[in-house]
Amino acid sequence: MVSSSVYRRLLPICVVALAWATHTSGQAQSLPALMPLPAHLDPRSGQMLLDGSFDATIDGFSEPRLERARTRFMARMVQQTGIPMVGSAPGTHARLVIRVAGPSQPVQALGEDEAYRLDVTPQRATLSAGTPLGALHGLQTFLQLVTATPQGFAVPAVSIADQPRFPWRGLMLDTGRHFMPLEQVRQTIDGMEAVKLNVFHWHLSEDQGFRVESKQFPLLQGKGSDGLFYTQDQVRETVAYARDRGIRVIPEFDMPGHTTAWFVGYPELASAPGPYQIERRWGVFDPAMDPSREETYQFLDTFLGEMTALFPDAYFHVGGDECNGKQWDANPRIQAFMRAHGIKDNAALQARFTARVQQLVTRHGKQMVGWDEVLQPDTPHDVVIQSWRGPESLAEAARRGYRGILSSGYYIDLNQSAGEHYLADPLNATEAKGAPPLTPAQEANILGGETTMWTEFITPEILANRVWPRSAAIAERLWSPRDVRDVPSMYARLPRISHELEYLGLPNGGVRIDMLERMRGGSTDSTGVPHLLVLAQVVQPPRDYQRGELKTYDQFTPLNRLVDAIPAESDVAREFTALAGRIHDGSASAADHAEARRWLVLWQGNDAALAPLLSASAATAELGPTSRNLARTAAIGLTALDRIEQHGPADARQQEVLAELKSMAGPDQSALRNMAVPGVSLLVETR
Repeated sequence: MVSSSVYRRLLPICVVALAWATHTSGQAQSLPALMPLPAHLDPRSGQMLLDGSFDATIDGFSEPRLERARTRFMARMVQQTGIPMVGSAPGTHARLVIRVAGPSQPVQALGEDEAYRLDVTPQRATLSAGTPLGALHGLQTFLQLVTATPQGFAVPAVSIADQPRFPWRGLMLDTGRHFMPLEQVRQTIDGMEAVKLNVFHWHLSEDQGFRVESKQFPLLQGKGSDGLFYTQDQVRETVAYARDRGIRVIPEFDMPGHTTAWFVGYPELASAPGPYQIERRWGVFDPAMDPSREETYQFLDTFLGEMTALFPDAYFHVGGDECNGKQWDANPRIQAFMRAHGIKDNAALQARFTARVQQLVTRHGKQMVGWDEVLQPDTPHDVVIQSWRGPESLAEAARRGYRGILSSGYYIDLNQSAGEHYLADPLNATEAKGAPPLTPAQEANILGGETTMWTEFITPEILANRVWPRSAAIAERLWSPRDVRDVPSMYARLPRISHELEYLGLPNGGVRIDMLERMRGGSTDSTGVPHLLVLAQVVQPPRDYQRGELKTYDQFTPLNRLVDAIPAESDVAREFTALAGRIHDGSASAADHAEARRWLVLWQGNDAALAPLLSASAATAELGPTSRNLARTAAIGLTALDRIEQHGPADARQQEVLAELKSMAGPDQSALRNMAVPGVSLLVETR
């Protein structure tokens, strides 16, 4: 884990970045930096000062989970303020009183009451909720309200009445491709609690690994996991850990495709003879379960009985995506089965398989969840559809009476911006392609959404820096009212929640300084790291699926390059582009012009200092072209800025220069995108 001081200590070399704060104030400055924003917030006059006498007490109904939440809350208060809070210390004796009407359900259920009310006066705060779930959320809001003031740490007087917009607000973590140790799993759950996400979707089987201990079929993990799996006791502990934080745990065991790791130990399940090995590459592969043999369903019946007993949630995810059917096409016995049963194509064969699996899931007391592909004309209506293809398919499912959740637009592994994720909405496409609008009853079928982290290019070391803080923006989309859509306000508040997440051991939102130091030869030799940081702050990883197109990666490829040490979104580049936009449209101030020039001068000069140092390490040698491109981009920007400030004519070579900039945008050989290009292009285009 990287401490906040190590994480940020080299940032002063880019002191000019501090000026960006003036560009991200606006309307959010008048409100507490809360995320998600509450449904109703009424600021009051005054503030509650915090000192060593502060305490939180439970008045009335209590339970062990609520007591543990109070203990965690007080520990966080001490961590955030540095004040030892012992209750009996001399001081103002301000306190938070927690009042809960009664228990939540023994197994947390979809749609339980999560509302709370928080009233803060200068003397006292009261948190009221119908169930412990609401109280858990209210405690997180109180923590976000803690602010340093001239009088000391304080909480502003406020009245908040809050409840979620959607009942299903999830985060899917793939532990099949790259295994994630329990430390990372639980830290992810801690982050979810902080932003009021309430479903941890645990993706546990893939072509690259089967990750849960099965006592009925021990060869699943024995041969299909490389020894990297969770024991059943660890699963139970994690489910309890999540419940303490108001989070349901839903497992996913993908089938009939993405199942190569199953077949290493049990090749008889497959549609083609083995032997099989754990898949080391990424992609969609041919192996699929044999849907024509009764023995397949007998195996799955026993397996599902074991796993549904292990995971108490009412919902159970069976995947169902990306089965290409090639093994089915090549198997004469399966083809004969299809002809004998009037099954016209592979989609219909998968529908038959899904129906059988759904019956088994139901028999074991669960409701099935599956990706888009499981929705067929005769799919039972208690199946929940998870849409990765787009909100249009989600809306169509809702029209047909199916409940669903959206993940399209929330694929945080694709390195899209927080702003893009923030504007994706489960109800965005309810009137798409000329279809009639959803009725209120049909809209109610849309339960919410899930942010999804697939781990082809994610290791435990870099997980937090890619999940957060963008998932907090998605959490706000799923919690806050639909009309909360102000992107500048979201970006103004995002750094605060990013800082809060660091208290939970989740380094996020910036360049991983420790990884830069390692690239340069270790923390005892930081020569060149400041110049490497200048480059790192203005590049981004490839978007969408570009990285896999640049070179061949597999499960053993080290993810220890600059592209892995940076966040998905460069704040420096985003703010520079906004600055260039103001210059482009004529609304920029003299300070804006000076700020743009400082950035461009820094970038132009950085290559000369960095270039001689890159060859000292194999991890940095590939960065030469990237560094030179940034310097050239900055030089073009300075020329354009000079012309703009001297009111010169448009550059006769404008199109040629723009083409050159486009060629330097990347991703390049180091899989990096030069994010100075969009802003400089705006300067070149300015008349």
